Amino acid sequence: MMLLRHIPFLKAVFLYSFTAFGGPQGHIGMMMRTFVQKRKDVTEEELLEYNSFCQMLPGPSSTQTVMLIAMKRGGIPLALITLLLWVFPATVLMALFSFVIYSYHITTIEGGKGLPLHLFSYVQPMSVGFVFFAAMKMMQKSVKHVATAVIMLGALVATLFINSPWVFPVLLLVSGVISNFSNKRIPAPMQSPKRINWIHLGAFAGIFIVAGVLSELARTESWVHGRIFNIFENFYRFGSIVFGGGQALVPMMYIQFVSRTGGQALTAAQLLTGYGMVQALPGPVFSVCAYVGGLAMSHYGGLWQAIGCLVATVAVFLPSTLLLFFLFPVYENLKHHVKIYRALEGINSAIVGIMWASGIFLFRSIAFDAVLDFQWSNLVVVIITFSLLSYTRIPSPFIVVGWLLLGWSLH
Repeated sequence: MMLLRHIPFLKAVFLYSFTAFGGPQGHIGMMMRTFVQKRKDVTEEELLEYNSFCQMLPGPSSTQTVMLIAMKRGGIPLALITLLLWVFPATVLMALFSFVIYSYHITTIEGGKGLPLHLFSYVQPMSVGFVFFAAMKMMQKSVKHVATAVIMLGALVATLFINSPWVFPVLLLVSGVISNFSNKRIPAPMQSPKRINWIHLGAFAGIFIVAGVLSELARTESWVHGRIFNIFENFYRFGSIVFGGGQALVPMMYIQFVSRTGGQALTAAQLLTGYGMVQALPGPVFSVCAYVGGLAMSHYGGLWQAIGCLVATVAVFLPSTLLLFFLFPVYENLKHHVKIYRALEGINSAIVGIMWASGIFLFRSIAFDAVLDFQWSNLVVVIITFSLLSYTRIPSPFIVVGWLLLGWSLH
């Protein structure tokens, strides 16, 4: 079997999945050490080119980058196996964490002694610090002049005041159009066109339509377990339109599962706790979807909760995978297309605005206690977390563990 010769590579990927901390920014450094310097699967130039290409696509850029490394070695079959190995540890851990959180909720209602939730007292504001840090890092790279600053601020305001999941693709489209009014940025000369394979694009569009139809039928016909169809559609849509990494998922999930359901699917505190915990895990930040999908189905029992974890994970990674397989063969065409090249500047600026808005959304949800007193301790945690990430080299997992231990010791 041809895949047998790739076993050493797959072992390296599996080990990498347990050690790749720090989100997309940290992942690229780990890829450089593992797949360039140590294994020499790709050159440094190829790795940076792959990563740049993946920034153009929706979905998890670091996941797509490691899949492209696999595609170079063994084509699509090896890329799919690599995807499974890469997402497995983090998604399993986040799925199990959804059961832990739900078990605590049930035992608390029944008067039993459940999970010591004070352990997570500082995880929620800490996660806001992570969001603000990611927004600041992206702003430094993407917002370089007045036009991009205006696009960023416009996206921030629109996200804050328009309560619809469709605000995100509209913002990205409008931002790309605006940045095309400038003709100062010219890509490198066009190379020979590559043959386009339309099968994966057709599958992407077909699944999108079928998922939407089934989700609407489940809602209007009140199917008993219809929420599982809604979850697939929600996360497939997220994976189709989210740019900027896992941080940009937060406002989408907040609007869809907290705001639009009145907290019935899950609460803002549960969302923040899950997002905070995923910062301590290696692997893709998108693994938080397993946690959210599980909690959203938790009211139907343990089996359906496990199904919710699996469905959310498959749905969020599937569209970006299909788009990757469709667009990579025409990468040279795509990166030299002047309209797309110029649109990326506006799109990246809009992503930064969306991320700032997500941080404001989340902080607002934890800023006040039950009697509407402002909680200064939460603001202090946000500032300290942001400062540690910005001005020290302390790894993210140690920051998370530190706040967990502090919450446990002070209560």
